[in-house]
Amino acid sequence: MIQKVRGFQDIYGENAKKYRLVVDTAREIFAKYNFEEIILPYIEDISLFKRSVGEATDIVQKEMYDFVDKGGRHVALRPEGTASCVRAYIEEKMYQESGYKKLFYEGAMFRYERPQAGRYRQFHQIGAEIFGANSPIADAQLIKMADEILKKLKISVKLEINTLGDFESRKEYVENLKQYLQQNKEYLCETCKTRIERNPLRVLDCKVESCKEITKNAPVITDFLSENSLIRYERLKNYLKAMNIDFIENPRLVRGLDYYTDTVFEFVSDKIGAQGTVLAGGRYDNLVKQLGGPDTPAVGFAAGIERLMLLVEELPKEKDLIVIIPAHTDYSIEAIKLTDKLLEKNLRVELLLKEGSLKSMFKTADKLKAKYVILVEEHLRLKDMQTAEQKEYINVEDLVEAIVV
Repeated sequence: MIQKVRGFQDIYGENAKKYRLVVDTAREIFAKYNFEEIILPYIEDISLFKRSVGEATDIVQKEMYDFVDKGGRHVALRPEGTASCVRAYIEEKMYQESGYKKLFYEGAMFRYERPQAGRYRQFHQIGAEIFGANSPIADAQLIKMADEILKKLKISVKLEINTLGDFESRKEYVENLKQYLQQNKEYLCETCKTRIERNPLRVLDCKVESCKEITKNAPVITDFLSENSLIRYERLKNYLKAMNIDFIENPRLVRGLDYYTDTVFEFVSDKIGAQGTVLAGGRYDNLVKQLGGPDTPAVGFAAGIERLMLLVEELPKEKDLIVIIPAHTDYSIEAIKLTDKLLEKNLRVELLLKEGSLKSMFKTADKLKAKYVILVEEHLRLKDMQTAEQKEYINVEDLVEAIVV
């Protein structure tokens, strides 16, 4: 038997309903905030991710699915959505429309990492990006929109925020952090030892206890912020308070991608283990220019759909199912017409396509969790599958009226 590749999954049944609930809820709220959908390619030139995500990151170093295609181009399956959004913003010249653009996307991403609960090698994200808005009001409203999505899904989380400062602030901080980590290198895990020069901020995010203990006394970014970054951060906190958004300041919060500046944030759940982040993002004011576009401020977030699915406890109640069974092939046309009539009433209807004995077809209807079964014969026999009560109807109109009521 051929099996699915490790780290990939089939989403069906109740999980498919949860997936659709997450996506539809996000889409509804994106539309309310006037975001426009963008459908992005799954494959990009590998240089896009090297230049945006960062060559020293774990994603580029170890986790990307990359290959040379038949035309000799080195390409990669997208590991995240922001870089592709930026590429499209530049390539499609969206900046010519005043530079201000609000986009959202959803779809599959790919990273070769160890599969675990809510983390797959093919995973799915919903994300939103705002281009051309420099004000921290944009950061606050984006966070509010994310908070609204999670609240509508009835997912309990805590919001953590931090600032990485502007480019110069971050550069000074990183140098000081490197010195501290070098002095305590012997206590770090092997992975973090290699990160000191490559990507020292990632050490702050390590879940190994020895590393967590060392980073408790590491320098914090807030001690290196420029005046402008400090002012921006205070304004963000004031805006969040005005929007009644609860938050926790976490000076250790960093994002593992090179492009972030100033605002970073994560919505975290304690119900899915140590890797509890379900939605995260931040500001990336230099990325558009870095990839060849005009100097454009930007902010965005992405959420892991599989992680949100783990936390969805309640699905919307479905309409009762009505199963229609023709007692004999002679009654097939009558069954088709009845099905159409009930569908026109916006009811949930299954014209049973599986043939067999009446007993086996009623068993199938029971497995489908039908509320009603209509047996189409000389008369129309309506059976309530919960009470076993049966009634006969001579004409379709009376039957429809009984069901709709």
